[in-house]
Amino acid sequence: MSRRVLTLLACVPLATVSLAQDAPSEAETAAIKKIREFGGQVSEVAQNDKRLEVAYHLASNKITDDALAPLPALAGRLILVNLRGTEVTDAGLAHLKDLKGLIKLHLEKTKITDAGLEQIAGLENLEYLNLYGTGITDAGLKHLEGLKKLKSLYVWQTQVTDAGVQALQQALPELKIIRGP
Repeated sequence: MSRRVLTLLACVPLATVSLAQDAPSEAETAAIKKIREFGGQVSEVAQNDKRLEVAYHLASNKITDDALAPLPALAGRLILVNLRGTEVTDAGLAHLKDLKGLIKLHLEKTKITDAGLEQIAGLENLEYLNLYGTGITDAGLKHLEGLKKLKSLYVWQTQVTDAGVQALQQALPELKIIRGP
C-alpha cells in the first residue's frame, strides 16, 4: 500500500463495540434457556452478528402467551420473532411491546385481534409484519400508522377491507401491503 493510503487508514476511527457483540448476560442466558424449554429456537443472526432470532413456529409443544414471557430479557439483541401458527393471543403480545429493536414479526395464523396490534404499535424499527389468517380488521391497522419503517405487511385472510388498506397506505406511502393471491 502507498504511504498516502496508510495515512488515510490511520485516520479512520475504530468502531465501538456494541452491546450486541458482548457475551450474553445472566438474564439473557436464563431467557434463552426458558425459550428452549418451551420448545422455541434461539439463534444468532450470523457468526459476526450477535443479534438474535427467536422462532416458536416449529415447536412440538403448544405455544401460548406464557412462552413469550422470557422475550423482554432479550430486548437489546432480538430482531426477529416467529410465532406463526401458535396459540398466542393479544395478551401475549404485551411481552413484545418493549422489543424496540425488533425488525421482523411473524404473527400469521395466531389468535391475535386488533387489540393485540395496540401492544406492538411502539415497535419503531419493525420493517416486516405478517398478519395472515388472524382476526385483524381495519381498526387494527390504525395502530400501525406510527410504524414509519414498516416496509412489508401481509393481511390476506383477515377482515381488512380496501378502505382500511387505503387509509394505512396514505399514512405509510412506502409500505407494501400484500392482501393475498
